[in-house]
Amino acid sequence: MNTPRPKVRISRALGIPLTPKAVAYFERRPYPPGEHGRKRRKDSDYSTRLKEKQRLRAQYDISETQLRAAFDRARRSGGKTGEALIQDLESRLDATVLRAGFARTIYQARQFVTHQHVLVNGRRVDRPSYRLQPGDFVQIAEKSRAKEPFVVAASGAHAEPPAYLAVSLADLVARYERTPTRDEVPVICEEQLVVEYYSR
Repeated sequence: MNTPRPKVRISRALGIPLTPKAVAYFERRPYPPGEHGRKRRKDSDYSTRLKEKQRLRAQYDISETQLRAAFDRARRSGGKTGEALIQDLESRLDATVLRAGFARTIYQARQFVTHQHVLVNGRRVDRPSYRLQPGDFVQIAEKSRAKEPFVVAASGAHAEPPAYLAVSLADLVARYERTPTRDEVPVICEEQLVVEYYSR
């Protein structure tokens, strides 16, 4: 018997499929794991906000410290804090590698960056948290392109890139054109609840 992978358990606990493999498990058992998973529980306001924060963290695969720092930047931005938070997270290099279609999951995108397969404006960057500015170019290093994951990516096997990225999949090059609007970011989150969690 196959035991569900940890990411599948997390997916079910948070109510969102975090990887393509988790989707099949999730469709079969869309309730939280454990013997009480099917029971309907009335969550408190605190636990509802906490869960939303955990969902956001999981979708970007970041630490609590990183999310808190992003929130603090968003709060100082002068705009709507929730939207600014999503925009800040979306400007991360690993998120851009994922959205451009160069990686299948955020976990794979992070690995590509840390293993130095990714260039920003022609220079190797190995920090997944590196923040991009409009006009920055992201590409897969020349020597890495023959590797199977990048051959698959260049064929267009992954998600359709969003409008705020100009992408040439065949060349594995993307330009971060502009800051995305909230409705362009495919993250499942009520970010206002995350703002309320940190503002309490």
